[in-house]
Amino acid sequence: MTGFAEFMERALYHPEHGFYERGGAGRRGGHFITSPETGPLFGAVVGRMLDRRWEELGRPDPFTVVDAGAGPGTLARTVAKAQPGCTPALRWINVERSAAGRAAHTVGESTPAMPEGPITGVIIANELLDNLPLRLFDGRGGEVGEHRPSAETRLTPRQDRACAWLAQALDILSQGTVVVIDYMSTTGQMAARPWPEWLRTYRGHQRGDDPWAAPGTQDITCEVALDQLSALCQPTRVTSQAAWLKAHSIGELVAEGQAAWQAGAARGDLAALAGRSRALESEALLDPAGLGGFTVAEWELSGTN
Repeated sequence: MTGFAEFMERALYHPEHGFYERGGAGRRGGHFITSPETGPLFGAVVGRMLDRRWEELGRPDPFTVVDAGAGPGTLARTVAKAQPGCTPALRWINVERSAAGRAAHTVGESTPAMPEGPITGVIIANELLDNLPLRLFDGRGGEVGEHRPSAETRLTPRQDRACAWLAQALDILSQGTVVVIDYMSTTGQMAARPWPEWLRTYRGHQRGDDPWAAPGTQDITCEVALDQLSALCQPTRVTSQAAWLKAHSIGELVAEGQAAWQAGAARGDLAALAGRSRALESEALLDPAGLGGFTVAEWELSGTN
């Protein structure tokens, strides 16, 4: 029997029929909006975070940032537009399995696989781990394959690929931070709930069919089991995306945008309009029922690990 992990691998990553090749240049293929795609504000906040970490590390040159699961490279473009202070030392690497996604990269390097280490800098995985293939087990310990179980069947996820990704990222990183942003819970919490609540699909900005239906036509995602990642290595910090964005000065950036809007509203120039949009982007990014409710887990390495 083919396991669910193998089924999910084909449905998402098959070079001809997989969702990420058929769905367009984005890692989500335009079917699901991620934080960088809400507008330039998220990238500007990430730029602030990178500057802080660059300073803490003693301004290394090169200062390497790896965007794992970069999609069409939106985060790289918005960070570059924000012009953080670390820009002269910045080496940006977009990691994207999809050839369609890599073809859209215009800023930084582009590669289908994680780079070799050691590197000093930041590795970011924004909504990547939720769609790495995972294994599913039913209540009797049997492995679920490519056939849909009933909605009443209690399933338990085993996210070996997500844990392997974290192990690789920590091995590559000499000094710096691994940042994982995703919707997270725990293995126990998922096992206690019906599987359609945490094993989901998206198509055209709406929930899709069950994961076993029409493979290759919809995104398949699963809540990330933070306890499984923590068993590999305890994170340095865990917070909500809203709290993380506030800690990295999203409020200051929104205030700057409001000031630009007030100063240029009569003219209606582009700077004023961009400043006005920051408030709307902020609402989406901080929404506790949406992107703001995502979990941010960080692992910091000092170079003595």
